[in-house]
Amino acid sequence: MTGPESEGSQVRRAVCPGSFDPITNGHLDIIARASRLYDEVYVAVMINKSKKGLFEIDERIELIREVTAEYGNVIVEAFHGLLVDYCKQRDIPAIVKGLRAVSDFDYELQMAQMNMGLTGVETLFVPTNPTYSFLSSSLVKEVAAWGGDVSHLVPPQVLGALNERLRKA
Repeated sequence: MTGPESEGSQVRRAVCPGSFDPITNGHLDIIARASRLYDEVYVAVMINKSKKGLFEIDERIELIREVTAEYGNVIVEAFHGLLVDYCKQRDIPAIVKGLRAVSDFDYELQMAQMNMGLTGVETLFVPTNPTYSFLSSSLVKEVAAWGGDVSHLVPPQVLGALNERLRKA
């Protein structure tokens, strides 16, 4: 065995959770930065049965795997339920979240405090690259649906899938 485990040190794991419908360059920026800081980064795609997404969960997972393949330490999975349970099952001590604005912080701080109180899982906030500070999956879908150019907001694979999906709609 090679790598961190063979030297007696613990593998450093973190999770980047979200709906990723679809994954944007903003999401990708946070995942890339986390992948440089941790040995393993789990991308947990949330399943919300009460919400109909543009892409099915399996399609989102496949797109995320494609656009994160170059990092080599990203594991993409779906999850349903409490994020802290997902973390406990996989021995993940840290959640990495990108913050775009103060409004994100208000909500995310409450979630972080709840998660810490429930299981001791830490939440690390990463300031979003200013290039992506306005970016959300919802905004990308809306602009694309009206024929706007979102090519600079999503990876090429996602752009192709998005355009194809919207043509069918």
